[in-house]
Amino acid sequence: MEKLLSILEKNPRLTNKEIAVMLGLDESVVEKKIKELEDDGIVRGYRAMIDTQKTDTQYVTALIEIKVQPKFSRGFDDIAQRISELDEVESVFLMSGGFDLCCTVTDKSFQEVALFVAKRLSPLEGVVSTSTHFVLKKFKEQGVMFVDTPKDERRKISF
Repeated sequence: MEKLLSILEKNPRLTNKEIAVMLGLDESVVEKKIKELEDDGIVRGYRAMIDTQKTDTQYVTALIEIKVQPKFSRGFDDIAQRISELDEVESVFLMSGGFDLCCTVTDKSFQEVALFVAKRLSPLEGVVSTSTHFVLKKFKEQGVMFVDTPKDERRKISF
């Protein structure tokens, strides 16, 4: 199962037939295992990794650290769930250190992200404070390189 998950994570566009060949299994077995992984909630979805620097539309991504006051008997789950339900929020993590949660938000401008923090996130009950960090350049995300290796323009010389 670990090898199948690794294959799906690296390239979810492979066909069941291609994965079957890689694993030395029958295609129907691979199809059944993938269906089970999806039904059990182990595989939660498939996404394309978009390099927004190469598109016409410019976006900014922010990592927002959030200090919260957890609710009695619910801990951080309640506030993390409410933050997760905000449309602008891409991901939410419970973390150690000076802040309790971290979320990522991508929007069209610094101002849009600032308005989200000021008008939607900070006023939530239980949010004590936030610290927003803007991503200036993305080098690698989820194992995918976002920086092209420069081509070596030097010519080969033989003696």
